[in-house]
Amino acid sequence: MAADNLQEMFDEAFDTMRRTREAFQPKLALQETGIVTTVSNGIARVSGLPGAGSEELLQFPGDLYGIAFNIDEADIGVVLLGEYWHLHTGDEVQRTGRVMDVPVGDALIGRVIDPLGNPLDGKGRLAFSGRLPIERSAPAIMDRAPVNVPLQTGLKVIDALIPVGRGQRELILGDRQTGKTAIAIDTILNQKEKDVICIYCAIGQRASTVAKVVAQLEEKGAMGYTIVVVSEGNDPPGHKYIAPYAATSIGEYFMEAGRDVLIVYDDLTQHARAYRELSLLLRRPPGREAFPGDIFYIHSRLLERATHLSEEKGGGSLTALPIVETEAQNIAAYIPTNLISITDGQAYLSPTLFELGVLPAIDVGKSVSRVGGKAQLAVYRAATSNLKLAYAQFEELETFARFGTRLDERSRQALEHGRRIRAVLKQPELEPVPVPEQISVLLALAKGLFEPTPLEKMKAAEQAVRDAAKNLSDEILQEIFSSGGLSETGHEAVLLLCEKALAPFLLKKEPS
Repeated sequence: MAADNLQEMFDEAFDTMRRTREAFQPKLALQETGIVTTVSNGIARVSGLPGAGSEELLQFPGDLYGIAFNIDEADIGVVLLGEYWHLHTGDEVQRTGRVMDVPVGDALIGRVIDPLGNPLDGKGRLAFSGRLPIERSAPAIMDRAPVNVPLQTGLKVIDALIPVGRGQRELILGDRQTGKTAIAIDTILNQKEKDVICIYCAIGQRASTVAKVVAQLEEKGAMGYTIVVVSEGNDPPGHKYIAPYAATSIGEYFMEAGRDVLIVYDDLTQHARAYRELSLLLRRPPGREAFPGDIFYIHSRLLERATHLSEEKGGGSLTALPIVETEAQNIAAYIPTNLISITDGQAYLSPTLFELGVLPAIDVGKSVSRVGGKAQLAVYRAATSNLKLAYAQFEELETFARFGTRLDERSRQALEHGRRIRAVLKQPELEPVPVPEQISVLLALAKGLFEPTPLEKMKAAEQAVRDAAKNLSDEILQEIFSSGGLSETGHEAVLLLCEKALAPFLLKKEPS
């Protein structure tokens, strides 16, 4: 018996040792450690990380991170993402084994954050549902659906003449101080109660400018469906470079959940300059205007992520409004031409129109939408079929008439009609116009109901028509938003309403 007990004790002891050995996990692991060899303006060179991958996130002392950008034989060129003044040569660098990512989730709505996901609005810690890499592949062609739903901007000149569809990329370009940001903000304001998540991405903007935009959004109640991603002008170039990619990943989270998203990049000129600065510091060969050869690629891979997903993928959409700055009205410069070729249309803002007080200062002749017409409400096509041609003829006649040439009656009528088109297309900032009011004004314009109205009374006359449009019946409102447009009866009812509203503004004829 004693021998049997002793054998059982030995078996139990060996079994315990075996289980302990199998469960043992060594805490020591091989870890690569690199050394900073050079620190420059926003970049660093690191040696001793042979296993680091392209765009891998590297950790520096002081909770500073960087992205491995140039993988050379001798060292790695790293783009630094934060304050780097404390960094010195000889500092240790650790691999993280992951790429740069950003927090995403519904809790981001109404917040102001930087591209790394840090809150900037003083509202406490950021709650999020998960994290997504900032660099993601664009949806495959077979995962996309046609752009067939309009994204109403609330701006008459855009919705009528250069419409934007959900999932489209519409470029806004023009010289400095011509109202580019104002168009984007008006579009965001017009998405109220339309179930569209808006993201405003400020790239290299002054802090005071961004604070003004946020204040406008809060005042108009738009922060309830808006996320603001900010990279200020004094931030490191790495921040400015990753800002639009981080904002796009946040937008893709909502798009993949089946929701509609609008994202504004303000502006990609600053993004291109930041990338040029990084590339020159990393000794990448410069090309045209000192921009590196892959500047087209970085913008195309960003904007290709804007799309309308198929129903199988949830049916969500991501609409992009990139903004780019021109110099001396030169839309043939390198970055503007790149973006014109990438996007699905452009709205060009003319400084000449801006100086004349024609706001928004959109040059209809140089602006185009290559997709939005397919998504435009049918009622607009009936109201604006000849509007663009009539406006273009007016601009030609206006130039001709400045020389004091005597005009025939037909030309004079075209001139008067064109002046009223211009007056109707004017619109104050931060006052988007609902669709029924736009349609009523445009139908009255197309029918010539504004012709007897003196130019100085056009603003009041238009407001009278807009006020009358608020009394349209539910049946007519349904027709306005339907795929078939207004019926003949509905068309006549709207015109009758406009005629009554314009009666007090008719030009009184002098007695003969």
